[in-house]
Amino acid sequence: IGDQSKGCDGCGFSANRVTARAGPSSPTEGFRISLDSNREVHLIAASGDMNLKTFHTLFLAKADDFYFSGLHIHKNTSNTFGSTVTPVNVAQMPGLHTLGISMVRIDYAPNGGLNPPHTHPRASEVLVVLEGTLHVGFVTSNPDNRLISKVLYPGDVFVFPVGLIHFKYNIGNTYAVAFAGLSSENPGVITIANAVFGSNPSINADILAKAFNLERKMVKNLQSKF
Repeated sequence: IGDQSKGCDGCGFSANRVTARAGPSSPTEGFRISLDSNREVHLIAASGDMNLKTFHTLFLAKADDFYFSGLHIHKNTSNTFGSTVTPVNVAQMPGLHTLGISMVRIDYAPNGGLNPPHTHPRASEVLVVLEGTLHVGFVTSNPDNRLISKVLYPGDVFVFPVGLIHFKYNIGNTYAVAFAGLSSENPGVITIANAVFGSNPSINADILAKAFNLERKMVKNLQSKF
């Protein structure tokens, strides 16, 4: 990019400031590649809500910035939902900065392990099942709110469009394992029940009672569980 003769030797970046997008799924997030007073190249958050704790210079980048190990390990699913998500995004792998990709491993307990209804505000997701049998689906936007669902077996692939509420549920009597790729290095996740009934501070119970056509005391009971 640009005039490499003015930049670091072999790094492939110009000494002049250039702009790189953070992937097609996240038009509001970008990074500026610039030189400091020591002519070192930095990746600097230009916009969006990503909280970057560390900025690596390309001169100091090491192999471990582009490496993650452990996705072969079966995870403990002894929790409320019977599932565990192991993410590999920019928080775990700094080398994903600006690349617009990430992935996760999801382990499901037998007989009902659930990745509950949630959404990724900045990414589409493509899921592949390695082990087990999953009932998966997503709901289209208003006004149709159509449920698009499918039962998946090992080797099956399913896509969840960006921003839509979706779920994965283990309907088999064995453990299930799936991997998913996401079209952002920082896809974000909003679990619907947690966001609605577990917000901090709590949403006024009268608002939720009216929105969900529930009695107020039932809303308060639901809020007490989060």
